[in-house]
Amino acid sequence: MPNDLDPKYYFEDNQDAAQQLIQTLPIALLSENETVVIGVSESGVYFADQIAKAVDARMDILLTEPIMAPNNSELPIAMVSETEEVVIHKVLIDAFEINEDYIYNEAHRKYEEDVLKYIYKYRKGRELSALKDKYVVLVDSCVETGLTMMVALKSVIEEGAKNVYIATPLLDKSVYNNLLSVCDGLFCPHKISDYISIEYYYGVFTDPTFDEVRETIVSQEQRLKAKTEN
Repeated sequence: MPNDLDPKYYFEDNQDAAQQLIQTLPIALLSENETVVIGVSESGVYFADQIAKAVDARMDILLTEPIMAPNNSELPIAMVSETEEVVIHKVLIDAFEINEDYIYNEAHRKYEEDVLKYIYKYRKGRELSALKDKYVVLVDSCVETGLTMMVALKSVIEEGAKNVYIATPLLDKSVYNNLLSVCDGLFCPHKISDYISIEYYYGVFTDPTFDEVRETIVSQEQRLKAKTEN
C-alpha cells in the first residue's frame, strides 16, 4: 500500500487520483459554462467521467492512434485523431531522418483501419460531441510525451472550442510549459521529473477494459438524456 514514507506513490488507486485531480479544477467556472469533458484515451475516460459528474457536464471520448517509427514499432513519432488532425514529434523524425510523406501516409492508413473502427465500437458511429463555443476539458490518465494531448488540442480547436483546458493526475515536467502555452489552463496535482511509468506512482492502477469504457460512455449518454427529458 502507498504511504507517506515512500515518495514514489502519489495515489492509492484510480479513485484517489480522480479525487485529487478534481480538487485542482475550477469547478464553479466549468459548472457555470457549457462544458464538454473529453477523455483522450481509453484510460482517460474514467477520469473524464468523474470530472463530468463533478461539474454536471457532457463526457465523450476522442479517438487517436499513434504512428510508429518505421525502424522501431514501439516508438511513437506522430499521432492522428478522429478529426484527421496530425501532430508530429519533429525532433524524432529529424533524428531518424523520417520523411513526412511516410507519416501522412501512415496517418491515413491508421485513420481508415483503426480510428474509424474504434469510433464504431465506442460510439456506434456517432460523431464527436459538438464543441463549437464550448468549454472543453481534455483529460488523460497521464501525460508523458504530450503527443496525444497535442493532437487532441489541435482537434478540439479546429472543432471550434471556445476555451480548452487540460486535466491529468500525472504530468511529465518536460512537457508542462509546452502544453500550458497552447491551452487556457492546465490542472495537475503532480508534475513528475524523470517520469517512469504510470503504475510506478499508484498503489494500484487499473486500466479499463473495452466493455468498461463503452459502459461509461453509454451511462453518460443516458444520464444526459434523462436530464434533458426532465
